[in-house]
Amino acid sequence: MRRSAAGGLAAVLICLLSACGEDEPATFTGARLDQPYAAPTVELTDTEGEPYSLAEHTDKPMTLVFFGYTHCPDLCPMVMNNVAAGLNRLDEDDREQVDMVFVTTDPARDDEAALRGYLDQYGEGYVGLTGDLDDIVAAGDPLHLYVNDGKRLPSGGYDLGGHSTYVLGIDENDEAVVVWNQETSAVEFATDIHILLSED
Repeated sequence: MRRSAAGGLAAVLICLLSACGEDEPATFTGARLDQPYAAPTVELTDTEGEPYSLAEHTDKPMTLVFFGYTHCPDLCPMVMNNVAAGLNRLDEDDREQVDMVFVTTDPARDDEAALRGYLDQYGEGYVGLTGDLDDIVAAGDPLHLYVNDGKRLPSGGYDLGGHSTYVLGIDENDEAVVVWNQETSAVEFATDIHILLSED
C-alpha cells in the first residue's frame, strides 16, 4: 500500500514537471477586464483597401487584436507566432468563431501589400489594418494601447520608441473583455479562447 502511494505521488510529480502540465493549463491565464474597453469606431484601411472599424466589423464571438509592425525584430514575431500556433490548436468549431486583426504601428512602411505578405506567413484570413498614424493612435487609445510616433534614423530605419505588446480579445458586443501579455504561450491562447467561447 505504501509503495503504491509512493508510486502514485511520483507519477503526479513527473506529470507536473513534464508536458502534462504544459499541455492543459488548469486555469484561465489571461486578464479578464472587469470594466471592458469599448472597441474604437475609428475607420482604418484593410489589405483590400476597404474601410475597417474594430467596432463595426468585428462580428465574430471573439476577435484578437494586436498592434505591431512588420519590421519589428523581436516581440511582434514572438507574439504573432504564439497567436498563430494557438489558433491552430483550436478545433474547427472554435476556430470559425475567431478572427485575428493586426494593426500596424508603422504605416509609413506597412501599406496594404506589405501587411498582406506579412500576415500570410502566419495564417489564412488574418485582417491587416493600416491608415494615418493619427487614426491608428486614436484607435489604440480607447483600448489602452500605446502607439509611438516613429522617427526616421540616419541609417534609413525607424525608431518607433516602443508600442504596447498586449493582445486584446474583443467580443461580439464590441467590447475588449480580456487582455493577454507578450509572454502568453500558444497553449494558453488556445485554452483561454476555448473557455471564452464555451461561456457564450
